[in-house]
Amino acid sequence: MARTTDPDVVITGSGAAGLTLAVDLARRGVGFLLIDKAPHPFAGSRGKGIQPRSQEVFEDLGVIDRLVASGGEYPVQRTYDEGGPVDRPVVVPSDPTPEEPYQLALLVPQFLTERRLRDRLAELGHVVRQGHELVGFDQDADGVTARVATPDGERTVRTRYLVGTDGGSSFVRKRLGIGFPGKTLGVRAVVADVLVDGVTADAWHRWGQTSLCPLRGTDMFQFQGPVPFDVKVDLSAEGLTALLRERTGRADLTIREVRWASAFEMNARLADTYRVGRVLLAGDAAHCHPPTGGQGLNTSVQDAYNLGWKLAAVLDGAPDSLLDSYEHERRPVAEGVLGLSVRLLEATKDRDMHRGREVNQLDLGYPESPLNLTGAVHDKGVLPGDRAPDAPLTGAGGLPVRLFTLFRGPHWTLLGHDVDAAAAPAARVGLHVHTTGLRGDVVDTDGHFRRAYGLSTDQWVLVRPDGYVAAVLDTADLGTLETYLDGVGVHAPRPAA
Repeated sequence: MARTTDPDVVITGSGAAGLTLAVDLARRGVGFLLIDKAPHPFAGSRGKGIQPRSQEVFEDLGVIDRLVASGGEYPVQRTYDEGGPVDRPVVVPSDPTPEEPYQLALLVPQFLTERRLRDRLAELGHVVRQGHELVGFDQDADGVTARVATPDGERTVRTRYLVGTDGGSSFVRKRLGIGFPGKTLGVRAVVADVLVDGVTADAWHRWGQTSLCPLRGTDMFQFQGPVPFDVKVDLSAEGLTALLRERTGRADLTIREVRWASAFEMNARLADTYRVGRVLLAGDAAHCHPPTGGQGLNTSVQDAYNLGWKLAAVLDGAPDSLLDSYEHERRPVAEGVLGLSVRLLEATKDRDMHRGREVNQLDLGYPESPLNLTGAVHDKGVLPGDRAPDAPLTGAGGLPVRLFTLFRGPHWTLLGHDVDAAAAPAARVGLHVHTTGLRGDVVDTDGHFRRAYGLSTDQWVLVRPDGYVAAVLDTADLGTLETYLDGVGVHAPRPAA
């Protein structure tokens, strides 16, 4: 067998989770190999909703503007019944706030989302190895030996860690013998990307549970509808036209072309564990959702965003136990989101398509995380484990700046409110320090930072690379950061050899 150059991480599966993890590792300078057994990138729209929290993630990764330009907002839902068509918003619109700059879900077909992530990956000097299938692996105390079937023959790759982002039928999960309990939800459906005559692109058209949703950024519609379990579905243009006309009673609707189609059974499942030794699961390999509420792709993206910085830190010398926090934080989130998706599916059966704040994932956090550092008495504002809000500031040079701009990148951020900058801890690799107050480098011009975080004078907030609060501390307690930062891989500068 031929042997490749040894990467630090092998990622198998190049969907949204695998690509997000690859982008995050690439910007951290971690060597990795991203493989996918399919000969070509996924071509369908399946996961088309990008929720506000994922938009914040994509801003940090440098792709949000290209994603917005690739898609658009959700259209109104136009429901057809005996009384005639009625338009209702899918999501009640909310205006952006200084703390939450993204409020509306984006509608971007999955293949366009993944294309933008591949573009970003290429900018960082990496590509997906299509047509490369993981066919076996073994692990020991020092790493994983993976066998990869390629168009040029089988190769052996030695790596420190293997991450399975290879979907609901994950080879990695099955090879590890990890249970995937859950339930079949009693719904089989067809989803297809089609060119169709007879409807306009200004609305998501719905007849009962059958619908045509315009796919922003394309000339296609996503056709969705339940189908019986014991019937072979004709996924051709003629077959789907017949199904659409039967469900709607409209002979003027014609599907001219099918670009992608699938018939699938809805499940809700959660892996028993996300980690066995040096092998981890992320995305659909770890949790399988019904499509209601647009939660699956978003939860997968945020798995990868949580895992990326931890892998990089451990590879740079942080304790391996840091990786245990990945499952501790992300598995309860997936469990809660699965429950939400199932409840929304039941509501959909009753034609209730309303979606509220619960789907935007801005309120998800890690209140029980082992990475939370107990600090100042703090009865208002953010707590350790909370999402770190945005806020407008003014730089000492006079130009506007946002907190999210200060967070952007692979580093940790320590923010001091109304402090003496001279009290800041010594500089460390991967820690950015900003202060308001005496000789501060930023000014809390309108008090948004103070209000969003609930800080008092001489208090500090430590923000993780993935945008969650790790600690709120008084100046007098900053010494506790030294040991904490060592444990998460934020090193003091090392002397030159």
